[in-house]
Amino acid sequence: METIKANVRLDAKGLACPMPIVKTKKAMNDLEAGLVLEVQATDKGSKADLKAWAASSGHQYLGTLEAGEVLKHYLRKSSSDETIEKKHQNVINNEELQKKLNTNDNIVVLDVREAAEFAFDHIPNARSIPLGELEDRLNELNKEDHIFVICRTGSRSDLAAQKLTEKGFIHVVNVLPGMSQWSGETESVQKK
Repeated sequence: METIKANVRLDAKGLACPMPIVKTKKAMNDLEAGLVLEVQATDKGSKADLKAWAASSGHQYLGTLEAGEVLKHYLRKSSSDETIEKKHQNVINNEELQKKLNTNDNIVVLDVREAAEFAFDHIPNARSIPLGELEDRLNELNKEDHIFVICRTGSRSDLAAQKLTEKGFIHVVNVLPGMSQWSGETESVQKK
């Protein structure tokens, strides 16, 4: 089984509804925005419950992996960065990126979401460098490449595109609206 990186793990094994949600809500309140919570539960109904709770509370349900009797649910705490005004001027929409991917293998799709977000749903061959690690991992990218930066809503990718441009990258494009509305092909740890 593939290991998914989570910032915090919550043990809700052996608890029945509504306790996994009650414990998850408390853990989310203590979690910093943008971080990923792994909730380990044995209640089979917890998948639907946590997915619905995340949607109603504004947090992002990433997915669930099964490890024997244990369900490992991954949720990302919503953050204010998703409402930041976009500043990077060079943008492309999802459909235009899809066309480029279908006709040109010579582009780099850089996904700046958290590793768990990437694991559960990403564009095939995309490179994962979470926004918080970008500064330290710039050497993994070529300044001459055509880099299309994507996140969930276009906000983190906007910040990443600005950072790359400031660091001398020449061809940087922010993808809007991002993975939240991506309809093209994706890969996932669940689809393998």
